[in-house]
Amino acid sequence: MKLEKSLFFFFFNLSLFVVLSMLPTLREAILHHLNSESLTSLLKTKPANKLEIWEDLKIISFTRSIVAVYSTCLLVVLLRVQLNIIGGYLYLDNSVMKNGTKPLAPPDVQQQYLSSIQHLLGEGLIELITVVKKAVQEVFGPVSLKQSLSLQELEQQLAQIRQLVEEGCASSKHKTLSWYMMPDEENTLASQACGLTENDVTTIKLLNETRDMLESPDFNTVLCTCLNRGFIRFLDNMAEFFRPPQGDSTPCTSPDRLSHISLPLAKIIPIINGQIHSICSEIPSHFVQDLLMIDQVKEFAANVYETFSTPQELQK
Repeated sequence: MKLEKSLFFFFFNLSLFVVLSMLPTLREAILHHLNSESLTSLLKTKPANKLEIWEDLKIISFTRSIVAVYSTCLLVVLLRVQLNIIGGYLYLDNSVMKNGTKPLAPPDVQQQYLSSIQHLLGEGLIELITVVKKAVQEVFGPVSLKQSLSLQELEQQLAQIRQLVEEGCASSKHKTLSWYMMPDEENTLASQACGLTENDVTTIKLLNETRDMLESPDFNTVLCTCLNRGFIRFLDNMAEFFRPPQGDSTPCTSPDRLSHISLPLAKIIPIINGQIHSICSEIPSHFVQDLLMIDQVKEFAANVYETFSTPQELQK
């Protein structure tokens, strides 16, 4: 039991370390696909199509920050699940099955299995950007750059975008958000169609078990909780820019203290544009720590670990 607990806490801390180590890669991938810096540089040259560039900047800025929230949440929950599955296997290797049998999860399998995260950083991310950008265009496309928005109105707009993205999954070829984390089973197997080694077979088994977890109702509940927390943190960051001016008589304790403060969309865009550096910040990342400390995330991770550290599960 002591070994089991120590392994669980080890993989909790490892989750934080691995997520933080991958955030720079995720951030650079998002910045590469949604390059707003080139547009801001163009604006400094005072071009004739200034309004058109501002409209493009509006869409890209909102898209990349919203994608940053989604992809960071997906990265956190996916790695939490993967590392606890491996943790369960390692527990069995180190305690229950110490009779000279071959390890259930040898190092090569662990590496191959964890490398599947590249889907989220690659094809999954590109598809996520496409879906989010379409939703941002639908919601913010008609909004004038001169129109003023309060923080509450901004929250409502983000809720509309989330609804389009998350409910849209049901009517698209991707049934759930889990597709952005892991490709379809057929694609994985097709790419391994011939010359499968014993380690390949074990890796595919791990991937299939993970996919089952990601498609479970419990996981969807956990992911939804993470996304809610992520967007709350995002809005909290934005709230810093909607503070009443010094000398404002509105009580700080008033629930509506920010509702009467509005900013023109043109002034909100640069603020939104810079949020990715806070969301995908590896040192320190309060955003990621918040997600990992959510009770539902810890409970789900503990359940995953318990499931895969039980010998009966592996006999199925």
